[in-house]
Amino acid sequence: MAIEIPSPPKVGMVSLGCPKALVDSERILTRLRADGYTMSPDYAGADVVLVNTCGFLDSAKEESLAAIGEAMAENGRVIVTGCMGNEADAIRARFPDVLAITGAHQYEDVVGAVHHAAPPELSPYVDLIPQARGGEFTADSADGGIKLTPRHYGYLKISEGCNHACSFCIIPSLRGKLASRRIDAVLREAEKLVQAGTRELLVISQDTSAYGVDVRHEERTWKDHAVRTHMTDLARELGQLTDASGQRPWVRLHYVYPYPHVDQVIPLMAEGLITPYLDIPFQHAAPSVLKSMKRPANEAKVLERLRSWREICPDIAIRSSFVVGFPGETEADFEYLLDWLDEAQLDRVGAFRFEPVEGAAANDLPGAVPEEVKEERYARIMEKTAAISAAKLQAKIGRVLPVIIDEVGAPDEDGDVGATGRSQADAPEIDGAVYLRDVDPNLAPGDIVAVHIEDADEHDLFGAIAQA
Repeated sequence: MAIEIPSPPKVGMVSLGCPKALVDSERILTRLRADGYTMSPDYAGADVVLVNTCGFLDSAKEESLAAIGEAMAENGRVIVTGCMGNEADAIRARFPDVLAITGAHQYEDVVGAVHHAAPPELSPYVDLIPQARGGEFTADSADGGIKLTPRHYGYLKISEGCNHACSFCIIPSLRGKLASRRIDAVLREAEKLVQAGTRELLVISQDTSAYGVDVRHEERTWKDHAVRTHMTDLARELGQLTDASGQRPWVRLHYVYPYPHVDQVIPLMAEGLITPYLDIPFQHAAPSVLKSMKRPANEAKVLERLRSWREICPDIAIRSSFVVGFPGETEADFEYLLDWLDEAQLDRVGAFRFEPVEGAAANDLPGAVPEEVKEERYARIMEKTAAISAAKLQAKIGRVLPVIIDEVGAPDEDGDVGATGRSQADAPEIDGAVYLRDVDPNLAPGDIVAVHIEDADEHDLFGAIAQA
């Protein structure tokens, strides 16, 4: 009699929040796949649904609660994980029937909860990955695993947690103190991603510049030589990776605090080893506001360093984010920020209205800014930064830039095919795009092509593939 192979249980996933949370989701799903589960693209087909929450802002918490509510209504068998998992009482008050709640990066706990809710059907005929079952789940279990991003780019998380005590932030209470991954493990994961077809590595953490501080920048052996657990060593080694055809991937650095050693990375960008792009969370420029935020306040020195970086690597793109309406922010403080932005000429800027976050020290600061003032300042900073961006992009018209393709469209009524990509100044999801006309229909996501820039607006570029 033929042996009937049991159908594996199916898991659905809703992943909210930042790229670091997305990496957590990838690791959880990779482990579950190794344990015999399959993935469901919808609520109806899932035996259990995971909701990976964000708890950074009150608005993010509401989005997380809404996602949990939708999963409960559509499926009913829900496990909650992620940053908002630290607020289990609040979640159970709204949704008493959730199956389990775990906190951020508690991989074993969430996998155990899935095992309990929908036990895997083990079979010697189909379970061919024994090494992941019953053993310790480490950060490197994601090697070669499930990706929730397109095949051609991937996030490379180098650490968890943060040692800062910014008054508006509760990340340390959610994710703990800085905990750096072994540099040889990070490089091994990066190498496997590149060999599997990843053309762009996006390096992420809560504080990329602090990588290795917690382990005193210990040395590890990588490819027969010693490397320090340090951002500069990591960047240099990532810049040496190549795929089967000898092509180097783009390596993009996110969440880089402007510590002095960041200066050492700029020459690597000038040499073409690292993508000329830095994501630096400045948050503000006015000294009094930075002091209240408990952030570094040497904004004049930052302007000097920006000028120095651009002298070394003229094509470097700097992106940052700023908070408007922070408690105590005066009109003079805000005007100071606008003037600083005129000097800094940042390439990409995001702005946020201050929101009180439960548990953040900033909630108790005097001088709350009225909501209508926050809105007015938000509109002004967006107008300012859009004008700076437009001028910078106009200056690129006529140039030929490398562009990574994200999407190739279907032929229009005339048979013409368009495509969407990004320049080296554009990170996925958060920055601008490059829109291409009349491309070869055989062009594919992940291809890197030379594009002649023909036009620009406030945020995006338009062009065609350059003729050889």
